Amino acid sequence: MQNKYLEITFRKGKPLAAYLYFSKKTVIKAVKTEQMASGLVVDYDENDKPIGLEIITPQQVTVTEINNVLSRLAISPASDEELSPLKAA
Repeated sequence: MQNKYLEITFRKGKPLAAYLYFSKKTVIKAVKTEQMASGLVVDYDENDKPIGLEIITPQQVTVTEINNVLSRLAISPASDEELSPLKAA
């Protein structure tokens, strides 16, 4: 799956949460969620297709943990470039 992108929400200069979108489509609504690991929640659409990954504690989650979840979902691993904002945060 291509076109993943990461969005980080900051509060008072510190990362509060992050979201890894699996597609650039922004009209898709989540109808189901599933906790996949500590601080990582997958959102699914009405067809049970994963649409994004909520990163609830961006300062505590690792790239390996994120990529493990992506692997379980049969989604290509996130590149260092895609996740570089998390490291900077």
